[in-house]
Amino acid sequence: MQKTVRFLSVLSITILSISFFNATYISDVGPKKNTAETYNIKALKMPEGLTFAGEKVPTERFDIKERMDRELLVNTYWQSNGLLLIKRAHKYFPIIEPLLKKYGLPDDFKYLAVAESGLLNNSSPAGASGFWHFLRSSAKEYGLEVNRNVDERYNLELATKVAADYLKKSKERFGSWTLAAAAYNAGNARIARSLETQQVNDYYDLLLNSETSRYVFRIVALKEILSKPKQYGFEFEEEDLYILPKTYTVDVDTVITNIASFAKKFGTNYKELKLHNPWLRENKLNNKSRKLYHIKIPAK
Repeated sequence: MQKTVRFLSVLSITILSISFFNATYISDVGPKKNTAETYNIKALKMPEGLTFAGEKVPTERFDIKERMDRELLVNTYWQSNGLLLIKRAHKYFPIIEPLLKKYGLPDDFKYLAVAESGLLNNSSPAGASGFWHFLRSSAKEYGLEVNRNVDERYNLELATKVAADYLKKSKERFGSWTLAAAAYNAGNARIARSLETQQVNDYYDLLLNSETSRYVFRIVALKEILSKPKQYGFEFEEEDLYILPKTYTVDVDTVITNIASFAKKFGTNYKELKLHNPWLRENKLNNKSRKLYHIKIPAK
């Protein structure tokens, strides 16, 4: 009798355990759902009236529409990158916008900087550096100092002026801001040869390499998305956006033997000073010519 009772008790516990496991498993796994029930990838409607620097993007043409659609899709659904660009734009556009206005460049060219570097002081595989991705030779040609000690391609204010000078010259040569933007990517000589060979005078009529043929469309897509982020599904609060800490400027026309020690004199440190002055490439400033440099110091 006792064996029977024990057997029934063990059996009951076993059955209850199996039932509990099955219920838990079903609860955890749940009914299988198709991807479409949990995540939708929607086709985008082509925006009307797309322009770059006041020049119309002719999306009524089938090939132009497809190329524009590609860049809108790629940049909309690369969500992490898009959100980072929105955050950085909030940080750096207030610096870039008045500089473009000062140097006579349409405001849309701030999106060219986004396309070039993602608003990061980085370098391309070809060695183009800074927000505006200047090659060493081009930077020197336009008066920027570039060496192991100082690289002014990383100075946003100076590099923006040089970018404006380059683009305005291209506009004078080609008569179009769109072609000037394409030339920024491919070079003036290559664009000039392509226009002559193909006997056209419009970027949208040119057959170019893959990178340059996408370039202006990418800039326009970034303009569309960054200027209307919530329309493209990006959700954020004001507090989520990046801001640039306040600084004041110290003018230096002498040698700095140790940047870390120099930073300490102003109540900051090597890292903070380099973050605000990425054009300083070493832990010293040689300055044999006694050039006047403007060094940003973090405000308290």
